[in-house]
Amino acid sequence: MSGTFLLFVVGLLGLFGYAYATTTIPGANPNTQAQSNAFYWSDGSVMTTQGATNRQNVDLAQVPKLVRWDFLAAENATFYSDPGVDTQGMLRAVYHMATGGEVQSGSTITQQFVKNTYLSQDQSVTRKLREIMISLKIGGQMSKQQILQGYLNTCYYGRDAYGIEAAARAYYHVHASQLTVSQGAFIAATVNEPSLLMHADTDPQAKAQAKARWTYVLDRMVKTHKLTDAQEQQYLAAGFPTPKPYTPSAGMAGQTGYLVQTAEKYVEAHTSLTDQQLGHGGYQIYTTFDKKKVSALSTSVTAMERKHLDPQHRSADKDVQVGAASIDPSTGAIVALYGGPGWNTGHWTDNADATGVPVGSTFKPVDLAAALDHGAVVSPGQPAAPVTPDSKFDGDDGITIKNRQGQELPDAKDPTGLLHQRNDVSTKWGYVTLRKAMEQSVNTPYVQLGEYVGYDNVEGEALKAGLLRTTLQYDTPGFYIGTSTPSAIRMADAYATFDDGGVQHEPYSVTKVVADGRQLPGFDRPKGTTAMPASTADTVTDVLRGVVEHGTGTNAQALGRPAAGKTGTTDDYKSAWFIGYTPQLTTAVSMFKEDPKNAGLQSMQGVGGYAKVFGADMPTEVWTGYMTAALRGQPVQQFPPAPQLGQSTDEYGAPSPTPSATVAQSTPPATPTALATPTPTTAPCRGHRKHCVSPSPTDTAGTTAGPGGGLLGGTTGGNTSPSPTPTTSTPAPTSVRGGP
Repeated sequence: MSGTFLLFVVGLLGLFGYAYATTTIPGANPNTQAQSNAFYWSDGSVMTTQGATNRQNVDLAQVPKLVRWDFLAAENATFYSDPGVDTQGMLRAVYHMATGGEVQSGSTITQQFVKNTYLSQDQSVTRKLREIMISLKIGGQMSKQQILQGYLNTCYYGRDAYGIEAAARAYYHVHASQLTVSQGAFIAATVNEPSLLMHADTDPQAKAQAKARWTYVLDRMVKTHKLTDAQEQQYLAAGFPTPKPYTPSAGMAGQTGYLVQTAEKYVEAHTSLTDQQLGHGGYQIYTTFDKKKVSALSTSVTAMERKHLDPQHRSADKDVQVGAASIDPSTGAIVALYGGPGWNTGHWTDNADATGVPVGSTFKPVDLAAALDHGAVVSPGQPAAPVTPDSKFDGDDGITIKNRQGQELPDAKDPTGLLHQRNDVSTKWGYVTLRKAMEQSVNTPYVQLGEYVGYDNVEGEALKAGLLRTTLQYDTPGFYIGTSTPSAIRMADAYATFDDGGVQHEPYSVTKVVADGRQLPGFDRPKGTTAMPASTADTVTDVLRGVVEHGTGTNAQALGRPAAGKTGTTDDYKSAWFIGYTPQLTTAVSMFKEDPKNAGLQSMQGVGGYAKVFGADMPTEVWTGYMTAALRGQPVQQFPPAPQLGQSTDEYGAPSPTPSATVAQSTPPATPTALATPTPTTAPCRGHRKHCVSPSPTDTAGTTAGPGGGLLGGTTGGNTSPSPTPTTSTPAPTSVRGGP
């Protein structure tokens, strides 16, 4: 009998040796390596995760030492001394298999790591034997630190959380590095029964079992000498750390898709990461987006649409779209965006970051800033003379436009051969101050002012304020009154430069990116640069306050605090804008209409029941609703006082004051900007996340038939038609407008 037993043991050892010698460590299962990208709101809470597997791997050093021992005490107290397998457990498993009993699962951390990473979860003799052999080999080739790190990153903890980082966020809304010993004890307990314990916040049975297991882990921490009895009693007295309510990832629905898209573009622009590399996952991306402000902006757009738009019963309301962006003027941080009705509706392009929508009269503050900084050549051959908001320019309809040399500009379409600037109506404004022309959106003074200041100076002012050269249409006089097509983000940023006393901050959406436990460089807050003197910015702000107080932007007075802003509308009412700010916040709202199947802006006449759609109406309503909510609870702040600028020069070369022509009325009808039919250009879609850049028009200044022909310049004014009866509406159809 002894000989037979000895032969049996030798045989087993031989088989074991052969199995060990022939066992190779397989490649890791692809699904165990898959990670998602996690995006965070500005307050550090999770916005969404993107990817099939909710996992972000972390270095072991990021997990507090006592939290690691929560797992070791509960699962494998001899981890640092055993060879990777539990010998007694292994013999017990062999006995059960030999006698036809139930297959036993591995009990060591190493075995569980091997099962999670290299093998399947099926319960079979073959899989169990391979697990044992691979565990022994892994124990000889990998350090204990590597094994424990792999274990913590591959376990499933319930709540769709793979890995301890995702688990910490899912249960306690913190990072793994912020877990307490008590919280770690519960998360360690979830490994055994994740499908039950994940409901410990709502299910009494799950909570009772979770509490019992949590107590067991703390007891084991005392027995392994990682906690004292007194420390355990403190944790028990503090009570069971009930997990936070379960909130599944929001995915990419609503505004989230646009926010993620904006953040990804920013990350790629500030690192060497490609779209494909970013798509592999594993990045923690911290954004500037304020959850409450994003919600407030979306709510304000929805409220406006429900009040005014009824596409099912009024055809004019079909295909109407809104884009908006809100920026902290002191930093350039983008705190909120409205990109469209939502990625879940099939509208992939971010209207807040899209180009192709002319800005109309909202460009006039740039003209004024350039004039304040550079002066204007109002007398040919003379140096540029100082200009202030009190300088008077001809505001009459149909005036001829002259260049800096005093020559009238030619226009082949005009029977006279000269370019005539039009105001849409023949109101006799006479010579009006630039302040008055800004408040009432009179076009002719600003077209002529732009010519006297010069294209280069106005363009330079626009670029310094934050606009991009690729969106500036500066080859015709229409440039001065808004034929350019910056995005809402860039227009908000330019106005934020006025708001912050002439300091321009590059708009940014990401504050930090972490990958594999390391923070990537390149995400420091952009430093502000002086774009213009503070006196220039504060003067522009003072003039724009007048627009809100007694000009075309009076609807913005509903905000109930000091505000500055400008309305903008373009020819045939193809776009309408309102851009405004308080000392704390700058926001741009655009509105336009485009058939998703046919690129090119359409007239918004009749939209919302308005005969003419102005920036003073629906866009201002969105702005006011959002700003009211966004600033609620914040103190009312005042703008700096307007600086004293000294003597100004009028268009005809004389210092102010001088006699002016008769003004027929104080509030003329609005004047829209004439633009040529957009010419679409196309660019390809971007990869698997549907970053589509679809047909995007490039608008140029055009001409409009009328007495004498010539350019019809433009901008906004107040609404001259009665407000329509509010109607109930579903969100506007989606758009294919695009452009970075």
